[in-house]
Amino acid sequence: MTAAEVTPYVVTAISAYGTAVLTSARDQAADATVSLGREILERFTRRNRRRTELESAVRDVAEDPQDADSQAALRGQLRRILEGDPELGDELAALLAQSGARVAATGERSVSVGQMSGGTVVTGDNNRING
Repeated sequence: MTAAEVTPYVVTAISAYGTAVLTSARDQAADATVSLGREILERFTRRNRRRTELESAVRDVAEDPQDADSQAALRGQLRRILEGDPELGDELAALLAQSGARVAATGERSVSVGQMSGGTVVTGDNNRING
């Protein structure tokens, strides 16, 4: 299990909840992806000594969920935690397998979408969206 594999779920949860994602309150109406991302983040925060750094990275993503630098910093925190806790990686792999979640993007400028309702995804150079 890599940080790159779990970061999209965590960012989705942060986008939905903001920094409240770090609290124990649950929203029963949250969709499966948000709930999965929240569960993943809870497992990271429960089992590590770098909680302060992780919470700081979560706050940065909550301020601007689309900011690639903030997402990269969060991914770095998740990676460091996983490197120090291989059992957590196994636990998260089992959680993702159980959820049926399968989203992967490989290659330069690739896009992965687990579930999308409306909107536009565009890849490549020199594209224009009119609308």
